[in-house]
Amino acid sequence: MEPSINVLGGSLQPCSTSPVTGFFRNGCCDTGPEDRGSHTVCVVLTDEFLAMSRYLGNDLTTPRPEWGFPGLKAGDRWCLCASRFLQAAQEYAAPRVVLESTHRRALDLIPLELLRRHATQD
Repeated sequence: MEPSINVLGGSLQPCSTSPVTGFFRNGCCDTGPEDRGSHTVCVVLTDEFLAMSRYLGNDLTTPRPEWGFPGLKAGDRWCLCASRFLQAAQEYAAPRVVLESTHRRALDLIPLELLRRHATQD
């Protein structure tokens, strides 16, 4: 397996282990052929984004114990689908991006400049 690279060209850093995120539930926004949604963008969730996601039919706030899903809240880090991030940016509801933890495959859909505009400052 090739090493995972972030959008800045460095080693992909973990996004979150509490809650555990990532397509592979390894805490990183790693991706592969089976990840059709490209869960590659590490974000810091906001109430605004969570409300938009719920409105669009993907309720990320309600716990789903049967899936081992704790439910998310503003301030949590999460590996977001690249297309959902792009949609949120177009709707002026994009959460903040952690560039060091965002997989370079996100660049297949999202321009680096857009990711940088939404980058966290920490």
